[in-house]
Amino acid sequence: MPAIDTGKILILATDGYERSELRVPLEKLGNQGADVKIASLEAGSIKSWDKTDWGDSVDVDLEVKDVDIQNYDALVIPGGQINPDLLRVDEGAVSLVREFVASGKPVAAICHGPWLLVEADALRGRKATSYPSVKTDLLNAGAIWQNEAVVCDQGIITSRNPNDLDAFVSKIVEEVSEGKHHRRAA
Repeated sequence: MPAIDTGKILILATDGYERSELRVPLEKLGNQGADVKIASLEAGSIKSWDKTDWGDSVDVDLEVKDVDIQNYDALVIPGGQINPDLLRVDEGAVSLVREFVASGKPVAAICHGPWLLVEADALRGRKATSYPSVKTDLLNAGAIWQNEAVVCDQGIITSRNPNDLDAFVSKIVEEVSEGKHHRRAA
């Protein structure tokens, strides 16, 4: 069971990620000592969406194809409408999510990020939350949707929106310290 100050966290994102939903976990987990890396579909940098227009960029540490999940204690998936929509049609990104889910390591998704959990068939029979506009997608995927700031079911953490970031990050810290979860198949 790693403490957060020795934890290794992977954030999966691409262009169009909701700025605060990547930046807040990146900064808060990093400030607690975690080694946080960003994986994306391509090398270089990715551009955020900040409320109503493109925001700043963040450098990518590694490409999805180069990720070895054995090197990480948890996966974080920021939302935004564009980011998870682009990721969920990329088989490498979806496979990465499936691998993390199968490993029992914590997987955290916020806002529209649970779309990747839907695509990976990770929510069937599990409690989850999301941005309200994707509630039906989660329900259709077999999730038990709850309107709460953060919902955790066997180490799969979901949250609704940027207003819930403090609770989201706190739950990531808690779940990382618990270590792997022995999950039933979705």
